[in-house]
Amino acid sequence: MAFADVFDAKLFMSATITLIVIMDPPGTVPVFLSLVGRKPMATRARAARQAVLVSLLVISLFAVAGQAILAYLGIGIPALQGAGGLLLLLIALQLLTSNGHEPEAAAEDVNVALVPLGTPLLAGPGAIAATIVFVRQADGHVGAYIALALAIVTTHFVIYLCMRYSGLVIRLIKESGITLLAKVAGLLLAAIAVELVANSVRGFISGAG
Repeated sequence: MAFADVFDAKLFMSATITLIVIMDPPGTVPVFLSLVGRKPMATRARAARQAVLVSLLVISLFAVAGQAILAYLGIGIPALQGAGGLLLLLIALQLLTSNGHEPEAAAEDVNVALVPLGTPLLAGPGAIAATIVFVRQADGHVGAYIALALAIVTTHFVIYLCMRYSGLVIRLIKESGITLLAKVAGLLLAAIAVELVANSVRGFISGAG
């Protein structure tokens, strides 16, 4: 059996590049530090690991049964985009209006590795939609499914490395830098949230048309 029969290299490269661009591993570092940057190194490492595992679980779930889940619930990608955008907007407003201590206190009550890091920031509507599209492209070929699975794992490994070693950034920017980073991260999250909501509205309009 030829290697090409058991592994689709073209799909692997396409899926890996697409997911990395959408999930933006370097872009998660400011948000990650704004939420857990003041915590001990062990806590940051655990949060990075949990966020990646949550995202991997969500993406894998939608890769396996995404089309069936959306069809059963009657949910479209625009609805996912709108919900994810609103959730991110709430987190963004919290970061923008906090005094530098509230995000950390809130992180004690809610595991930020689950929300918003794991989902919807990493495993968001864009990544979910892209995964479903690649599953359709695989079209029942085992080699394509293997390539897609490896692409998903590779992307999450890159994300983990970015968050796991974000402590190097902390040594440079110090406490005041983390506070500033929280404001910048809040602004970026707000922009992402608005874009998701706008895409959701456009999706609904084009669907209605």
